[in-house]
Order: sequence, then C-alpha cells, then structure tokens
Amino acid sequence: MNSPIRKLAVVVSLMFAALLVAITWIQFFQADTLRETAGNRRTLLQEYGRERGAILVDGTPIAESEPTDNDLRWMRTYSQGQRYSHVSGYYSFTYGPGPGLERSSNALLAGSDSSLFYRRLPDILIGREPTGATLELTIDADVQRAADEALGDRRGAVVALDPSTGAILALVSHPTYDPNSLSSHNLNAVQQAYEQLSTDESRPLTNRATGGDLYPPGSVFKLVVAAAALESNEFDPDSELPSPLRYTLPGTETSIPNFGGSSCSGEDTTTLFDSVRVSCNTSFGWLANELGAETLNQQAEAFGFGQSLQVPLPVTASRYPVDADDAQVGLTGIGQYDVRVTPMQVAMVSAGIANGGQVMTPYLVETVRDKDLSEIDTTKAQEFNDAISETTAQQLTEMMVAVVESGSGSRAAVPGVQVAGKTGTAEFGTSGAAHAWFTGFAPADDPNIAVAVVVESATDDWTGETGGVVAAPIAQQVLEAGVNR
Repeated sequence: MNSPIRKLAVVVSLMFAALLVAITWIQFFQADTLRETAGNRRTLLQEYGRERGAILVDGTPIAESEPTDNDLRWMRTYSQGQRYSHVSGYYSFTYGPGPGLERSSNALLAGSDSSLFYRRLPDILIGREPTGATLELTIDADVQRAADEALGDRRGAVVALDPSTGAILALVSHPTYDPNSLSSHNLNAVQQAYEQLSTDESRPLTNRATGGDLYPPGSVFKLVVAAAALESNEFDPDSELPSPLRYTLPGTETSIPNFGGSSCSGEDTTTLFDSVRVSCNTSFGWLANELGAETLNQQAEAFGFGQSLQVPLPVTASRYPVDADDAQVGLTGIGQYDVRVTPMQVAMVSAGIANGGQVMTPYLVETVRDKDLSEIDTTKAQEFNDAISETTAQQLTEMMVAVVESGSGSRAAVPGVQVAGKTGTAEFGTSGAAHAWFTGFAPADDPNIAVAVVVESATDDWTGETGGVVAAPIAQQVLEAGVNR
C-alpha cells in the first residue's frame, strides 16, 4: 500500500471513529438533555399522546389536560390562568413547557420521571400510554387571591411563606399573562401570543418573585444589618448609635441623608431599637461600616444570600457585594449600592426571624399523587439554616412590631392582630426612581405567615411611593388572609 492510500485510510478510520464517538455521546450521554429541550417536537408529540398530570390548589385544578378530537389528543387548560401563571407556567406544542411547574416538574407531570417507573410498569407491559403525576401545591387559594388582587395592576411581586415549614402560601408576579393563549392548538394564534408577550416591555413572562433582574432591597435590608449587629454581641437594642442629619461616607465627600432630611431622634444619637423603628439611614450607614462587609455578608448568607434554590421553581441567588470599599459598605447598610434580592429571599429573612431564627427551605409542591390520587411522595419540611439566635429573633421581632405600631409600617396593621414588619424604599438608576418594599409576619407572638411585597416604581421619577405608603397596604391584605386561614 503506497503512502497516499495509507494516509487516506487513516483519515477515513479516524472519521469513522469520530462518528461512532459522536453517536454514542448523543444517544447515551446527551439523550436526557436533548429530550428535555423546550420545543423538541418529537418529545412533545410523544407527551401529547398521554394525559398530563394536574396541578391542584386546595384540591381544585389550576392546570389540567382535556381530551381533544385532533392528532395532539390532549390540550392543557388553566382555569385561573392569570392568577397562577407564574406558578404553573404554560405547556405549548410550539414552545414546550414554559417557566413554572410545567417546566421545573415536567418529568413528573409527563409521567416520565424515574420515580414513577414501577408504577408505570403495567402500562408499559400492555403498551398503554402512562398518565402524568398530579401535583398538590402548598399555595393557599385565599392568600394567593388576596396577593393577586391587592397588587392589582402594579408591577411587582408578592411572596408569602409559612415560617415554621417553608411552605409557599402565595407567589404572585405582575404583570401576569394567560397561559391558555400559549397552550392552544391554534399554532398561528400561539405564535402571535408568544411574540407579543416576549416583546412586551413590561416583561409579563418574567417571574419577579423568584428571579428577573433582582431588586435593590432598600431599608428592608436593615433587618439583616441589625441581625448582624445583635449577633456580634457588641450591640443590643438599647445601644446608642450616631444619628446625624447626614452621614458622610468614609473616604468621600458624599453623604447620605435620612428620609425627607429629617432627624431620627432630635438628638445626635438614637438607639438601635429606634433606628429600626424609624428606619434611620445615617445610623445604619455608620453601623454597616462598624460591622464591615465580611460580617454583613456572613449574616446575609446565613439567611440564604448567595445560594440558588429549587422550590422546585428556580430561585436566583440574592447577593451582597463582599468586595465593596468602605464608602460602598456604608451604602449597603441601607440596602443600596450593589445589594440585590428576590422577593423570595426577603420573605425568607422575615420567616427566619418569625421562626425563632431558624430559616426553613421554601417549597411549593406538598404532595405528588398518582392519577387515582394515591400518594407517591410528600415534601417534608427541612431546615435551611440557623440564621440567628432565638434571643436575636425576639429582639428583632419587638423592633418590627414597633415599626407597625408607631413607625413607618402603620398601614400594614391588621385589626386585632399584632403585626411585625419593616418598610423599604429602594432607589435605583440615576433618575431618582424607587421601588417600594414591605416585609413582615403575623401574628407577631405566634406567626403563621411571613410576607414580602415589592412594588416597582410606577414612574421614572420618584413620586412618593414609599414602602409604607404603597407596599404596606398590600401586605396588610395578604397578612389578614393568612392569619385567618
């Protein structure tokens, strides 16, 4: 064999070897990934041939499959589509499972999850298409309704948790959308609806409760700063903190004022207790610099910052800028600079305080059931972290009660119930716009609901939409629905 033929044979052999490796890699190692890719028509055709499992809230389906007389056989329907759109997501033949449980729990709903194998074995043996599993959610319908209606046509989000278990009682993001418009078998109409939703500047497909662009928390982050101070054993609720009209950030000529330019106490100092109650910016700017970025970051991480979660919806990690310089650390003390959070994370902070310092892992699916409603799996409450001591939690609770009873959170008060809370007004960008926040829990002495509310700035220029004015009344309606459940 001459040299050119030998070289050609080697090249051809290498090409065949590469082809075999590629086929093996695709068929065995990438099979699951390719099968789960949104919009995979072969997978969708297979799944449309079987009945997809229902999603239930208080025993009522918010998503279920109905039989059709066309080739796709089943169509996904959403009875309260707009109220639960960011919980359920959508299931579309054109675009696959959309963000929500339809995507994050797709294998269970489609009946293809490995945990269902033995239950589906009889179907496999007789050649019958298996049905998907049914998901019973932790959502409380009354709390979800209160959150949805209270938020109204404002952009923002509401998250409510059971502090003792982590069960998600409400998860609302506005603007919302109707998932029925994407699950229709009129594919032209589906395409038009998706293009309209995906290009809408208000981003209705974004779940603001668990992700999106994240928000500056403003003064609700003062709960984390106060927790770090109390945990350091260098401060207690009666510790006197500087409270000038303006606090000059270290190494700069820039200063931060108190809200409205007012004094926190009428004196040069005020207690940590009153600094929380009246949300004193200058005290917390100073306190953040005393504690330092590392201490604040450690406390934030104890509440869950820096960690992504699956509830099973993906929750984007909130962040504290640990590499901030001294001036920037002062700004983080009032929840500004580069502190960024999800409403889920803020709800976890309040829930941890309400639960005696113990943060529970949030979860959305209570029970997975077969079509006959026999139990397949039940979620057990799990501790996420001991964020603070019981003593610190009690001290923070007393401060938060004062915020509602005699501070900026009075509009969150529920008649006959003691509410603990904290307001926040978070500036962003360069135009002076601000988001409104409220977080808290009730009843303060025996909490069964913790809530976080964020309302996005309605205008490019701030027009007085503080957390106490805008977000607190929304929280009030959610807390009232929760304590009465």
